Amino acid sequence: MKRTPGQLWTLLELLRPRQWIKNSFVLIGLVFGHGWRDPAMVAAALSAAFAFCLASGAAYAFNDAHDAAQDRDHPDKRHRPVARGAISPQLAAGFGALAAALALGIAAWTSGALAALVGAYLAMSAAYTRWFKREPVLDVFVIAAGFMLRLLAGTSGIGIEPSRWLLACGFLLTLFLGFAKRRAEIARLAEKAGRHRAVLDDYSIGFLDKAVALCAAGMVAAYAWYTMAAETALIHGTGSLALTLPWVLLGTLRYLYRSRLRGGGGDPTEELLRDPVLAASVAGWLATVFWLIG
Repeated sequence: MKRTPGQLWTLLELLRPRQWIKNSFVLIGLVFGHGWRDPAMVAAALSAAFAFCLASGAAYAFNDAHDAAQDRDHPDKRHRPVARGAISPQLAAGFGALAAALALGIAAWTSGALAALVGAYLAMSAAYTRWFKREPVLDVFVIAAGFMLRLLAGTSGIGIEPSRWLLACGFLLTLFLGFAKRRAEIARLAEKAGRHRAVLDDYSIGFLDKAVALCAAGMVAAYAWYTMAAETALIHGTGSLALTLPWVLLGTLRYLYRSRLRGGGGDPTEELLRDPVLAASVAGWLATVFWLIG
């Protein structure tokens, strides 16, 4: 059956393109691995990023098809295509399978290593939807592992040696954001939190505050150590990367401020789009990094 432009747009909405900014993690290795000077490396990194956009979209489609009944009672999720009845769960799952196949095809065309990483991400996302999302702490660790696969896709997946500092900082950052998201969900949904996400019944605001603080402190400490390490200066040809640390502190503290005092932290992408100070901290960090090592 031929589909109208409106139906095609709804199918695209199912893949949540607004969330694709998270796949910029794939491009971080290109920057810190100095791969931007090689056009072939840039093309491979962009292919890897696009493959992860499709793979993450497929994961969202599978998740929406699986959780449609539960999402209908959620104040935000009820507007998703499957929950509001614009797309059937069967069509969502089928379209997700198509997106997953395209992601694997693009990844395999780029490199075998990238195809393995995309395949691992898809398998882990399916396991998260079915099981891991109900296990406290493990649920956030699995999400963080997905971002580690993105970082590896932009390094090992395209022939760049991954930095252990890059992986450590990225892992701590995504744990910080994940626990902050759980805190925001509990704060917003209150006693109904467990109805919308079962694992929230096993969390408390007190525990999540400690987890967020621990991961934030670890991330900033690891990044500060990285910027001042002798091997960092040797690799990048500058000992001044510590100049980027104020941007990291600004962004971290601003995110904590929005999470604790402004009811934010529920969605990192939305926070970045809504808060000009947070967006400026990211832009300032990027500009300073390129200025120092570019």
